Amino acid sequence: MTFDPAEYRQRRQRAAEAARTKGYAGLLVADPANLYYLTGYNAWSFYMPQFLLIAADDATTLFVSREMDANGAHRTAALAPDEILGYPETTVHRRDTHPCTWAADELRARGWAERFAGGQVAIEGDAHFFSVRSYLALRDGLPEWNLVEGHGVVNWLRLVKSDAEVDLMRKAGRIVSNAMAVGIDAIEVGVPQHEVVAAIQHAQVAGVDGIDGDYPAIVPLLPVGEAADTPHLTWSARPLVAGETVSIEIAGAHQRYHAPLARSVAVGQVSSDLERLGALTAEGLTLAIEAVKPGRTAGEVAGVYWDFLARHGLSKNSRLGYSIGIGYPPDWGEGTVSIRREDTTEVQTNMCFHFIAGMWMDGYGCELSEALRVGPDGAEVLTSAPRELIRRGAS
Repeated sequence: MTFDPAEYRQRRQRAAEAARTKGYAGLLVADPANLYYLTGYNAWSFYMPQFLLIAADDATTLFVSREMDANGAHRTAALAPDEILGYPETTVHRRDTHPCTWAADELRARGWAERFAGGQVAIEGDAHFFSVRSYLALRDGLPEWNLVEGHGVVNWLRLVKSDAEVDLMRKAGRIVSNAMAVGIDAIEVGVPQHEVVAAIQHAQVAGVDGIDGDYPAIVPLLPVGEAADTPHLTWSARPLVAGETVSIEIAGAHQRYHAPLARSVAVGQVSSDLERLGALTAEGLTLAIEAVKPGRTAGEVAGVYWDFLARHGLSKNSRLGYSIGIGYPPDWGEGTVSIRREDTTEVQTNMCFHFIAGMWMDGYGCELSEALRVGPDGAEVLTSAPRELIRRGAS
């Protein structure tokens, strides 16, 4: 596990205190990033029902997972054997029953039904792997509980990082900076897109300078040519051609902590519109990063970028950034703070963000981003790549 067992116990105590403050009897945690944060549990088991119960009064904990994965919890999680419960294989992928139906019966036998009876149990309604069937099975099997949306109780606890977590973020930043350099070097006219991605993925996992790479929460994103006007596209086997743009959005991951980075690369000669967009995107991103200071709100920082765009006749409908830290598929964002005008969250030291100045126009686009940590005096940029529209080949 990444941290001392005492650190995980303290995190669960803080989660219990946060739940108690909000009037919850307990928490039902299903997001794999939150499970990792609270226990250190780390396995590719999240595609099956699994969750952690935490009692608000005393932080009593029980982790419920597939029986074959419970052994992994014994190996990777800072939990005692009696805090881990594995449901039998006979409940998996059945039409007539469900693992959470079995779990509800077992929880009743262990006194958890009575413990939370009449109280609110906060669930993670946006957790990607907390399925509708899981919710319904728990609701029907434990009618004494009042399952309510918790709106990310644990996610918000993760927002301000410890110094040890910041160190992991810095290492992730070094990995992604190297992977970006590798990807840029691989871009040439005639090179198939998937070969560029293969070089990036090797660098992501190989790491750099003794810092090992982990698998990122999102595969490399690689909108190319006219499709660069759209984010979140992946790749094909089509060779790159002169005159198009390749947008690379990737992350470095180290011990599940993520640092994303995006750059757009011009292959040969590109339009004057893209040249202008690249220059303005870089300038606006720099101004926004320079505006990051503890005590300012996310909305105030965002306003610097939007005001800059307005002065140059541009607009952007999507947010400028979001908080980052631990990540599991399918997302490396924390699901808390967004860098947009409406967000009134106060920026604090040791929060970490991905600032992505993605400008998607009609038939072309430019993406420039940085991962950063909020320092006492301003932003510490964790990533390194030329902050500009990068050129490959003859211009």
